Amino acid sequence: MITLKTDGHPFRYEMESLCRVFFPFSDIRPPRGEKEDPEIRIGTALQKAGKGIRISVSLRRAGGEEKRREESLPGTAGREEQERRMAVLHWKILSDTFGYRPQWGVLTGVRPVKLLGRLAARMGEEETGRFFREELLVSPGKTALAFRTWRNQKKILALNRPDCFSLYIAIPFCPTRCAYCSFVSSSVEKTARLIPRYVDLLCGEIRRTGEISRNLGLKLQSVYIGGGTPTVLSPAQLLAVMGAVRDSFDFKDCREFTVEAGRPDTFTPERLEAIRKGGATRISINPQTLNDEVLRAIGRRHTTAQTLSAFSLARRCGFRNINMDLIAGLPKDSPESFRRTLRGVLALSPECVTVHTLALKRASRLTKENAERIPPAEGAREVGRMLGGADSSLSRAGYSPYYLYRQSRMVGNLENTGWAKAGFECLYNVMIMEECQTILACGAGAVTKLRDPYADRIERIFNFKYPYEYIGRYQEMMSRKDRVSEFYAGISNRFQSLPDERQ
Repeated sequence: MITLKTDGHPFRYEMESLCRVFFPFSDIRPPRGEKEDPEIRIGTALQKAGKGIRISVSLRRAGGEEKRREESLPGTAGREEQERRMAVLHWKILSDTFGYRPQWGVLTGVRPVKLLGRLAARMGEEETGRFFREELLVSPGKTALAFRTWRNQKKILALNRPDCFSLYIAIPFCPTRCAYCSFVSSSVEKTARLIPRYVDLLCGEIRRTGEISRNLGLKLQSVYIGGGTPTVLSPAQLLAVMGAVRDSFDFKDCREFTVEAGRPDTFTPERLEAIRKGGATRISINPQTLNDEVLRAIGRRHTTAQTLSAFSLARRCGFRNINMDLIAGLPKDSPESFRRTLRGVLALSPECVTVHTLALKRASRLTKENAERIPPAEGAREVGRMLGGADSSLSRAGYSPYYLYRQSRMVGNLENTGWAKAGFECLYNVMIMEECQTILACGAGAVTKLRDPYADRIERIFNFKYPYEYIGRYQEMMSRKDRVSEFYAGISNRFQSLPDERQ
């Protein structure tokens, strides 16, 4: 157990987030009395000191001496600078104590590339690079990765227009639940009876969403059907969902249609043919690893041989834009095993490879079973080597990073990175991660994000999380769709003056 005391400042969230970089599985809470003897006691304080400000961070391990760092700031230092300087002190005392220097420094947010782009627009690339390395303590390697990603995605962001949007469709069912998973998804073994009714209602929500977008004059730019595992649906159900999309939306401006086909054990010629007939231009095959021992450890009911067979089948069915997902840091895996997986995937030559870092969410079975047996610093170093090797191998093979994001409780506070061959970058991934475009979402657990193109404003509309809620409270949820039209009232009128740039 770790106690974190905050005194004289409002930065508890950021200080706790930094603690979780080093102690992802520990209980972190405020102290409850001096008699308490936690494993680690951390104190953070901000005080007025004459015309200036004094910040300090202290750390004491049970039975050990207290370590302390202090710094004086001018009284003119704003809240953002106070928070950054306290985070730096906190990071340094934790790094010195535990011998681990997280590569993203004091950055704990989801979108470091978005931050880099905003800073570069204000202060230029050279100063932004210096600020990342010296003021935010980001490693040179991660700073370079952020810059490469930002430069590659700028041409994708340039395709966005104020009247464009993307569509997300959620299929929250899986064959089984993976050990690391915390997504809102249900195993088919338990919920198969819900799927027919869910598909019928989902098609209704898709049609209603299409009607709203047409009335507002919005232009569809990309479609993404994700999960869960969409390919647990039958071929007829896949065609019904995809048909509802094509019948309900104008595709003249649509640049891509992705189906996250997902787990190789769900692939059949009939399902892939349904996806092709439904209009998908891009699919994702997600083996996570090509090590069968690792697959068994995470509860995946497929083999490496099935992954290779699924990829070959997808090529024979005519798919020429395929993404493959991998995860670094899975149990039973190692840097050498991960390198073998990467070599195997590159031998297939998919158009995109997405390399994820394992995120150990509290709700996952893996966290509950293994939390006390995973040394955070040791695991972070090992996963760091995996990601470094992936960066080198993918770059040599002609792939470039085009989107990047992080999640809470990731091993080592590292990152997920999408890599693509030139011209095969997924537009949807960039738009949703950079939050620059409205995402209209349908299905259980889906979240609509309304983005005002003329102001820095985002509003979210949440669907009910679980399939049984979605079905049972469908009309209540559908009434929330009216908020989309209300949000765009007054905005859509400005679209009329935009030049037509259809290609």
